[in-house]
Amino acid sequence: MPEGHSVHRIARQFAANFVGSTAAVSSPQGRFEVGAAELDGRAMTSSEAIGKHLLLGFDGTASAPDRVLHVHLGIYGAWDFAGAISVDPTILASVGRMGQTGMRGAGVDGEHEDSIASIGAPRLARLLAGERETASEVVEFPPDPVGQVRVRILTATAVADLRGPTVCEVLEPSQVRALADRLGPDPQAPTESRRRAEDRFVERASRSGQAIGQLLMDQSVVAGIGNVYRAELLFRARMDPHRPGSAVPEDELRALWHDWVKLLRIGVETGQMLTIDGLRGARRAAALANRADRHWVYKREGLPCRRCGTPIALETMQGRKLYWCPGCQL
Repeated sequence: MPEGHSVHRIARQFAANFVGSTAAVSSPQGRFEVGAAELDGRAMTSSEAIGKHLLLGFDGTASAPDRVLHVHLGIYGAWDFAGAISVDPTILASVGRMGQTGMRGAGVDGEHEDSIASIGAPRLARLLAGERETASEVVEFPPDPVGQVRVRILTATAVADLRGPTVCEVLEPSQVRALADRLGPDPQAPTESRRRAEDRFVERASRSGQAIGQLLMDQSVVAGIGNVYRAELLFRARMDPHRPGSAVPEDELRALWHDWVKLLRIGVETGQMLTIDGLRGARRAAALANRADRHWVYKREGLPCRRCGTPIALETMQGRKLYWCPGCQL
């Protein structure tokens, strides 16, 4: 499932290329015709993300109030972009370049997360879910919809196609506020100050008897963390994933939050979940190119820990795979 950094990158891409433009909104697949008709012909006014939730604002009139397109990609969802797509200048300034893969999208194994043409679930996961596409380059604009496109957002210069989301709905502003209240804090979200977000995380985690490994995956405790970031954050903190949140001292919870702020920022800027510090030169290039070289414990079950040599453990926690080091995290 795409984690928070990917959804923030999608939000920035919409902000850079669609906000301020009138959009033709349609549902080529036909499963979102009513919602698409409600948004069609409106100008996109905002693009924000809270955790794994994308919120695209559309302007209203006296007879048709403002509306928000709410999308949660889930396991198989992704956005494909074509046309005059530019990169958010704040990201470009940070990394110097971005990947461009054409409408064929990201690599089948999910390695090319820095694409600006396709952001979301790896292409292989989408094909396994029943997606059928042709691998042809775009030769004219707008390209014909390919596959099961739930929503198409088209302006004079750019187009975005959504496939396979778990949630795709039109909300009123009051419903968006209710959603934000239900979700845990997100350090990249514009809904609250960084200090308030940190305090909310500490408060929600510290009052729970659930394992900290479960709490980091609870989107009402902290928004945006998935399996990769959960495993890596706990390893970096040398924290036992089974430790109850109420048993973690406040200073350790705040340090965990600050590390999440750091890793999320890196993820948004690079398009990769880089969780090993100090990567330079050839090691950094290898990490950007290959997931196996960018993580401490994720997907490394049975392999020796990069720090202590203990075999990395794999277990199931609340139905999700948990990777951790019994040597460093006990």
